[in-house]
Amino acid sequence: MNKNIAIDVRDLTVGYGDYILLHDATYQVHKGDIFIIMGGSGCGKSSMLRVLTGLLPPQKGDVVINGTNIATASAEEVQKIREKSGILYQSGALFSSMTLAENIALPLQQYSDYSDETIRELAHLKLALVGLTGFDDFYPSEISGGMKKRAGLARALAFDPDIVYFDEPSAGLDPISSHNLDELILELNQSLGTTIVVVTHELDSIFTIGNNSIFLDAGSKTILAHGDPKELLKNPPNQEVYQFLTRGEKK
Repeated sequence: MNKNIAIDVRDLTVGYGDYILLHDATYQVHKGDIFIIMGGSGCGKSSMLRVLTGLLPPQKGDVVINGTNIATASAEEVQKIREKSGILYQSGALFSSMTLAENIALPLQQYSDYSDETIRELAHLKLALVGLTGFDDFYPSEISGGMKKRAGLARALAFDPDIVYFDEPSAGLDPISSHNLDELILELNQSLGTTIVVVTHELDSIFTIGNNSIFLDAGSKTILAHGDPKELLKNPPNQEVYQFLTRGEKK
């Protein structure tokens, strides 16, 4: 396998029982990409993310992440892949009864042998990394929606993951908070070299952060386009992709 490829998806079928969302999907995510999974409602974006994170088994095909095929891997191997991945959910998914530092400490307490002091230091460092220095002892109810997303990202970065997945990161945010989150994603990608996979339909985010992408189509249940979103806008492969990227304009 090419060492520059973080995720290699081949002939993938995604679905639930007899209900198929996507078939024959093939694409690659290179290390250091900010990779966008885009498309209209019901096309299978979030389900694709669930497959990549090992939460939904593929119905057919291969999903090779950093050399391990999670379609055929053991539960232990899949767990190791998860430990080198981070996920930011739409809501941030913070525990309301825990402080921000305690939220970040939780996975470290469960899956590492670090001392309590080291875990506290790491939690503080991760919060600082996302611009939340001084908020260690705040509860989720005491901070804004944008700050909750940042705290959720700090937790996703707890184990210095190779890949971070974002599920609609701009959902529920005002335009300024959304822009600030995009800037943070770019900063983390550039400074840490982290591979980032983002499910989103927000055009501002798609064009601001994405350098590679796939476009999923609910009608054909296939990938209609693959490449840099800005290049897809300049040279759209079909009317569906053009209308999505221009919000309905006719070419």
